[in-house]
Amino acid sequence: MKQLLQETKTIAVVGLSNKPDRPSYGVTKYMQDHGYKIIPVNPACTEILGETCYPDLSSIPVPVDMVNVFRKSVDCLEIAHEAVKIGAKSLWLQMGVINQEALDYASSHGLTGIMDKCLMVEHRQLVL
Repeated sequence: MKQLLQETKTIAVVGLSNKPDRPSYGVTKYMQDHGYKIIPVNPACTEILGETCYPDLSSIPVPVDMVNVFRKSVDCLEIAHEAVKIGAKSLWLQMGVINQEALDYASSHGLTGIMDKCLMVEHRQLVL
């Protein structure tokens, strides 16, 4: 996991909220503050944390290293399909987001899969 965090440069955040009191906002702001390029994915917004927001992963015009998911567990299989389609290197399902089928799909297509862990917590423990 430490190597994954060190090699990741660009993180697409699916379900990123524009509300500062939401966990997705705090975790993503933390990662942005630690040098990661953040790409918000939320069809209801045009910009979050100073970055252009995209309606879905397929609309992102640059390569993505990691897809970080703040969505309901039931939505994750479709997100895993999109992550594979865009050539992401990893799929990270945040704490409380559990979908083994999505993780298995991503893993079977060469992505590193992490499930039910907080990206910010792991970064603090492993990288700092």
